[in-house]
Amino acid sequence: MTEPQGPTPGAPPYAEPPPEGPAGTHATSEGRSLGDLVGDIANDLTTLVRQEIELAKTEIKAEASKAGKGVGLFGGAGVAGHLALIFLSFALLFLLDTWMHAAWAALIVGALWVIAAGVMALTGRKELKAVNPKLETTQKTLKEDAEWARDLKNG
Repeated sequence: MTEPQGPTPGAPPYAEPPPEGPAGTHATSEGRSLGDLVGDIANDLTTLVRQEIELAKTEIKAEASKAGKGVGLFGGAGVAGHLALIFLSFALLFLLDTWMHAAWAALIVGALWVIAAGVMALTGRKELKAVNPKLETTQKTLKEDAEWARDLKNG
């Protein structure tokens, strides 16, 4: 038995020639062609885009629910304001008609509705100001994805 003596003078430093794929492609050291790698990258990018779209949908739903709460409170403020107008109108009517304590009671009820409308309007305004349409989590992950793609390209 003879042991291998090392590379033959003038021969390349590897023992076997690199594997060849279809015309114009060379296999990597793992035996995968350039076409396979490009296909994998395309699949990965497709998956990444789908995940980003799902993340954006989730964030939009969360922000829409915040906006809905604020809009609902504004609607409540509108109803309260309408009732306040009705009660204040009745209070003025009773006040002018009878000059009795029943009118003052209606005035107090009307004033309470004005206070309720003010509180709901301020709370609704606060809720609407808290809505963030920027989709910050999606923006952050998109930046990370772009950085990953740059690293992949440069690496």
